[in-house]
Amino acid sequence: MKFLSRYFINGLLVIVPIAITILVIVEVFQFTEGVLGKYIPIDVPGIGFVTVIGLILCIGWLSSCWIMKQFIHFGEFIVGKIPFVKFIYNSVKHLSSAVFESKNLFKQAVLVPYPHQGVKAVGFIMADLSEAITEKLDDEYVCVFIPWSLNVTSGSNILIPKKDVIYLDVSVESALQYTLTAGSVMPTKEMENISDAGNYNQYIKDAIKNAKYFS
Repeated sequence: MKFLSRYFINGLLVIVPIAITILVIVEVFQFTEGVLGKYIPIDVPGIGFVTVIGLILCIGWLSSCWIMKQFIHFGEFIVGKIPFVKFIYNSVKHLSSAVFESKNLFKQAVLVPYPHQGVKAVGFIMADLSEAITEKLDDEYVCVFIPWSLNVTSGSNILIPKKDVIYLDVSVESALQYTLTAGSVMPTKEMENISDAGNYNQYIKDAIKNAKYFS
C-alpha cells in the first residue's frame, strides 16, 4: 500500500499544477470573450486569447515609456498608502518578480555557511559588488541572497568570501522550487541536452528520487 500512496501523491504533484494552470487560463479567456461578446455581435473564435495576449504586450510596451512609468509610480504611491491593499499588492509584485525575472535577478544557485559555520543554506548569487564596497574588503567577496522558506520575497542578503561559496549544478528555478516548498522538493541537476532520451529518463528518475518528503 505504501507504493500506491507514493504513486498517488506523485500523480497529484503532476496533475494539480497543470489543472490549476489550465483552469486559470481558460477562465481568463472565457471572461474576456464574455466581455467582448457584449460589444462585438460577431462570434470570433479565439478572440479572447488574441485580446489577452495583445493587452499584455500593450501594457508591457507602455510600461517602458517614461510618461507611463510616472503614472505607474504614482499609482504605486497611492496603493502604498492603503494598509491592507499595500500588503497584497507588494507581496504579489515581489513574488511575480522573483518568478518571472529569476534568470536575470539570480545569477547562480549556491551553498553558503549560514547562519553560522557548520551548516549550509541555499542562496543565489546577485549582482557584482560595486567598487565602493570591494575597495573596503581584503578578499574577493560575492553578494548572496538567502530567501526564506515558503516566501522567496524575503530573506537575508550577505557578503561572503568567494572561497566559502559552493556553486551548485542546478537551475535557478529548481533551487527556487526547493525554497518555496521548504525542502520538500529537492533541486535536481541541470540537463545539458533534454532531447537525449537517456538524460531525460535519468532526470525523471532523479526528480522522483529527490522528492524524499513524499517517499
